[in-house]
Amino acid sequence: MADEIGVLEAIYTARGLRRFKPDPIPDEILARIMEAATRAPNATNLQRWRFLVIKDPEVRKAVAGYYKKAAERLLPQVERIFLDETRHMVPMEQAKRKQLFDNTIDGFNHFDVPPVLILACTYPEPPRWEGNEDVLSPFIIERMKAMLPRANAASIYHAVQNLTLAARNFGIATCMTNLHTLYEPEIKQLLGIPGEVLTWALLPLGYPYPDKFGPIRRKPISEVVFLNHWGDPWPLEPESYYKK
Repeated sequence: MADEIGVLEAIYTARGLRRFKPDPIPDEILARIMEAATRAPNATNLQRWRFLVIKDPEVRKAVAGYYKKAAERLLPQVERIFLDETRHMVPMEQAKRKQLFDNTIDGFNHFDVPPVLILACTYPEPPRWEGNEDVLSPFIIERMKAMLPRANAASIYHAVQNLTLAARNFGIATCMTNLHTLYEPEIKQLLGIPGEVLTWALLPLGYPYPDKFGPIRRKPISEVVFLNHWGDPWPLEPESYYKK
């Protein structure tokens, strides 16, 4: 087993990396990563998540083909986001935006390089109001119906974050993506996934190259954390955890 790290170091250094070595990941480490994913909190412990670990090179190549096709369809938008000086959405200097754009395109074009792809899925949440109409008001039932899409996603992203941090613990990089959803019916047919199952994220896993882990640049919490009322900033900035 690789040397393990603390959870805070994993949080502060687990960048979303898109370029990988093709080197295989030992099954013992993959098993630990997947077990960590399934230890995430989930609604009423129903554990409706399912994870498809894709190692077969031909299957990975087929999935990567759909991913690349989706990326090509979105390329004009991606170029605008990163490169259009009048409309870009990425708050960083031009050279860094260009570098991030190049890395993103490289990841699109080499999605079959990482030795493992993981598809994070769930069975749909049950309509919990059914059979309880005698104790729930029409108002609550309507609100519960409106909440259902959020309920379907609530637990799986806990698991994806656990997976990401566990992978970082073993020196393995990943990046949560969802471009596959543009070709979800085709990918589900390819992989034999039941029609009712929802797919939420497709994660490449591999040892990073040439990119490296952390530190991660983020806005200060005073800009994104409010205290008691929206717009009232959190008053205290913590001492930076990661100083390497």
